[in-house]
Amino acid sequence: MVRPTSRVLTLLELLQSGGIRTVAELADRLGVDGRTVRRYVGHLVDLDIPVEAVRGRYGGYRLAPGYRLPPLMLNDDEALAVLLGLVAGRRTGLLTATETAGETAAAKIRRALPERLSRRLDAVMESLAFTAPPGESATPETGVLLAIADAVRHRRPVSIRYTARDGRRSERTLHPYGIVTHTGRWYVTGTDPGIGQDRTFRLDRIADARALPGSFEPSTGLDPAQRVLSGLAKAAYRHEVTLRIHGTVEQIRTRLPASVASVEEPEPAEGTDPHTERWLHVELRAERLDWLPPVLAALDRPFVIERPDELRDLVIALADRLTTSARRA
Repeated sequence: MVRPTSRVLTLLELLQSGGIRTVAELADRLGVDGRTVRRYVGHLVDLDIPVEAVRGRYGGYRLAPGYRLPPLMLNDDEALAVLLGLVAGRRTGLLTATETAGETAAAKIRRALPERLSRRLDAVMESLAFTAPPGESATPETGVLLAIADAVRHRRPVSIRYTARDGRRSERTLHPYGIVTHTGRWYVTGTDPGIGQDRTFRLDRIADARALPGSFEPSTGLDPAQRVLSGLAKAAYRHEVTLRIHGTVEQIRTRLPASVASVEEPEPAEGTDPHTERWLHVELRAERLDWLPPVLAALDRPFVIERPDELRDLVIALADRLTTSARRA
């Protein structure tokens, strides 16, 4: 589906071709009605692009005489940084809008560069290989991302239409604290004033976001990234797992990151090194348990399974298989 932003840019390209374009002509080329054409012209004016309205029988719209878009001026380092950034975003799944947006943006940049530099950059891109597969793409709507980012900056509440993992749809108000990317997905974290609790939402599951009147004050000392990680670790899944692991927080985090498990660290006794190994309480939630025994084995720290009993059985089964394998001649 063609997005309004794409049509506004197409309108700008039509006006740049010169002459006066009638409303009927522009409406036909854009596939919209005359009222929408006038609204798109208003968007261009809001961007300080001098679009003039010409009255009369053959009137319409045109760009102010002598106006040209600023030229794209990049040196070698800047051009390479932009193109590599587009490639990296595509590989890691940090894309917005359509999947081809990065490719078309890179093509436009190449066309605006001197031929010498364009050839050198093409050589870099053709020589580039990756060891990791492309990241999973869950792209948010560009309009949603921009609207929420603006609300974060100006501390304004937003109304969002959200589809949960189980398909349930809802409309709610959010006081957004920040936007976070994690493993190829975009998240927004904030407070739901209706229930007075912190919430985390995936941006690609938000169908619409619009700013509301008023403002809010975020909590002091908050870390949006840490809130997203802790929210993921506490998400509702089939199994609730509680463990006691003897070690340090740093040792546990090597196998159980903050997005997977929460670690409760008791206050060390007076005069005790806070980095000393001790028994720590670990909680996590999982849809399946079969991945946990190998992780605990790789952690190589003493541990106690408090719940569920099913995990204890899986660990014993893994230990038996390892013992059998180790005794084979």
